[in-house]
Amino acid sequence: MLRPIQAENIDAALLVIRLVAGIIFMAHGAQKLFGAFGGPGLTAMVGMLGPVGYLVSIGEFFGGLGLIVGFLSRFSAAALIVIMLGAIATVHWENGFFLSPKMGYEYNLALIGLLAAIVLAGPGRYAAAGSAGLVERRWVH
Repeated sequence: MLRPIQAENIDAALLVIRLVAGIIFMAHGAQKLFGAFGGPGLTAMVGMLGPVGYLVSIGEFFGGLGLIVGFLSRFSAAALIVIMLGAIATVHWENGFFLSPKMGYEYNLALIGLLAAIVLAGPGRYAAAGSAGLVERRWVH
């Protein structure tokens, strides 16, 4: 059994992981969905990816939002892992591992690592789901 201070540290670490991953995905989703931050927007995404462009755009934006607030965190993280695996398979794999100079898949893999921690451990104590009485099962007591 973990001492309380260790459990608090784990909850704080999960909050940091959720916030960092959530901000990254929400920002990229905003580019795809709304054309924010110089992004292509939804019409261009659907033009590039077909109907999957809707799923990717909506999934990144709302999945990121879910991570930030800690609502349906495991679901959001798992869905975003699927999106990252799709990005690796369809775009980045052929460019090799390193991000520079050819846009390889190392960044996607790093994001998958952050998301996997949320899938495995849940959102932690500092999540909106906990304050709303919708607590996701905690593996750390």
